[in-house]
Amino acid sequence: MPIVLNHTIVPSRDKEAGARFFARIFGLSYDGLDGHFAPVQVNDTLTLDYDDGEGFESHHLAFHVGDTEFDEIFERIESEGVTYGSGPASPEDGRINHRWGGRGVYFRDPDGHLLEMFTRVPT
Repeated sequence: MPIVLNHTIVPSRDKEAGARFFARIFGLSYDGLDGHFAPVQVNDTLTLDYDDGEGFESHHLAFHVGDTEFDEIFERIESEGVTYGSGPASPEDGRINHRWGGRGVYFRDPDGHLLEMFTRVPT
């Protein structure tokens, strides 16, 4: 059996607000608390479990998406006025990148986590 990431904990000052933001931007659903966590099902195998925390370091979460998904997510980023940029050191330059012949973008969620979305991986 291959190794598959099943879930990861994402610390948040307000776990439900963090889960709602992520779900809304990525076009996913947030169905409310499940026990202690505010989970967002990303795909068939991965759940982001938002949890309340204080004094945490920001995380970097990167997502490989298709061209159509990129367009849809990027439209939501722009329509909500989320600041974005072309790289991890420039997440606020208002540009996207074109690495490996695709498109990529970085932006921060309300808790300061750096979210990355890209359409191509290096070959």
